[in-house]
Amino acid sequence: MSGDAIEKSALPLVVVLLGPTGSGKTALSLALAQRFNGEIVSCDSVAVYRGMELGTAKPAREERALVPHHLIDVANPDEPYTAGHYMRAARAALAEIAAHHRLPIVTGGTGLYLRALTDGLFTGPERRPDLRSRLRHSLPKRGKNWLHRLLTRLDPQSAARIHLNDTPKLIRAIEVCLASRRPMSQVLGRDPLTGFRLLRIGLNPPRAELYDRLNRRCAEMFAAGLIDETRALLARYGPVKALDSLGYRQALQVIHGEVTEPEALAAAQQGHRNYAKRQMTWFRREPGVYWLHAFGDDGNAVCDAIDLVQSQLSSSCS
Repeated sequence: MSGDAIEKSALPLVVVLLGPTGSGKTALSLALAQRFNGEIVSCDSVAVYRGMELGTAKPAREERALVPHHLIDVANPDEPYTAGHYMRAARAALAEIAAHHRLPIVTGGTGLYLRALTDGLFTGPERRPDLRSRLRHSLPKRGKNWLHRLLTRLDPQSAARIHLNDTPKLIRAIEVCLASRRPMSQVLGRDPLTGFRLLRIGLNPPRAELYDRLNRRCAEMFAAGLIDETRALLARYGPVKALDSLGYRQALQVIHGEVTEPEALAAAQQGHRNYAKRQMTWFRREPGVYWLHAFGDDGNAVCDAIDLVQSQLSSSCS
């Protein structure tokens, strides 16, 4: 083994469990945490909010009592919580867990949060709402491809990697170019996670079975009182952005008399299926993932994951 490989194998291990919603990441994370003296770091952009229980599929309180969990219920729904907030808090949690000689297990389905944790965030200039507004309002007059043409003049390298229909990214790139007075591709980049080695384990169960499980889970959320929970959150916090997440959005439509409860349930089920598909598209771009084609509560998948973790832990001792 080379010196670099030996040095890397001595770094603390972080297990990253990824996969679509409903694939059983919680069950697998609990199994691994109990087997390897681990602690779980949630990677879910809605689970950070207090009071949002039924629509988030957070680990049950009984499950959270089995092993320590981090970054669940850390903000109120009316408090802004960004990928930057998550990155800093999650990295602090990893350092704390490793310092106690326990195994950090990152689990969740928010791809942007995971990317922020592992790759860091772009450290460009602050956002300028006035400029953003002018760029957006110019689109109807100048045509849909105008932003991409403008970015091509300012920064051809960034324009080559941003799709001409991706308006938010185009606006941000133009904003950075104008604010920094140089191409975004030359501005200081990301701050990747260091001091750890990552083992990425992905869950990719059969699509039809996943969709069936998601349909049943949505039905259980509504039956357990999702509309009442949403009504209480609305009364306490108002129409906050957090309530635009899947499940809560459809419950709000029932509360406002826009749809019936059966219609809301069907829309939520479709939304979760679509979300699962988008998640898999995102996670397939993650490097070095060991894919398990099963649910996380499948016995064989648990055994395979244990073997993967054990092999990584053993290599650090050899």
